[in-house]
Amino acid sequence: MKPPIICVVTDGRGDTLRTVARIRPAAEAGVDLVQIREPHLPDRALLELTRQACDIAQGTSTRIVVNDRLDVALEANAHGVHLRGCSYSAARVRAIVTSEFLIGRSVHDLDEAVSAAREGGCNYLLFGTVFPSGSKPEGHRVAGLQALSEVCGRVTLPVIAIGGVTPATAGDIPRTGAAGIAAIGLFDDAESIPRVVDLMRRTFDTGFLGI
Repeated sequence: MKPPIICVVTDGRGDTLRTVARIRPAAEAGVDLVQIREPHLPDRALLELTRQACDIAQGTSTRIVVNDRLDVALEANAHGVHLRGCSYSAARVRAIVTSEFLIGRSVHDLDEAVSAAREGGCNYLLFGTVFPSGSKPEGHRVAGLQALSEVCGRVTLPVIAIGGVTPATAGDIPRTGAAGIAAIGLFDDAESIPRVVDLMRRTFDTGFLGI
């Protein structure tokens, strides 16, 4: 039984000092992925943040992926890129990177997930929004646990659940077959990150169906 994949997603506020302060305890706690998702940062600042994140992760099991900016990921020697659902194809990226380079993709329904898996090139899928989330605008579609379960049952890629993951909701995720969780708000407080990471691991230990 493999441990769950735990992914910390940066909050997109553009506050690099705050972001670095969250990445450090996350790496020390052994999270699997940190997704640098800072769409409002200028290119140079995003590159510098990514380099700092990679330096922090050096010597740990944490891998740094950059949201949709392959150019920044390659320039910073990050571990991979995370593609939006409407971004360029993973197969196109895979053709120009090494086999060790991680490629993830966001998907929002079963058709998108099956299509992404069939296309090839991805290492994992990020599926959501699973639960109502404060990081999404009011009225944003919530996929739910049933949809997550259907996706996990149809694709062989690891599926990471995102959207509204909290200590109260996380306990329902392992039974869907998801490989792990990703979150922004769950890891908002830098001081509590080690405790939250441990809680997520113990939550999955009770019934993880992982890869």
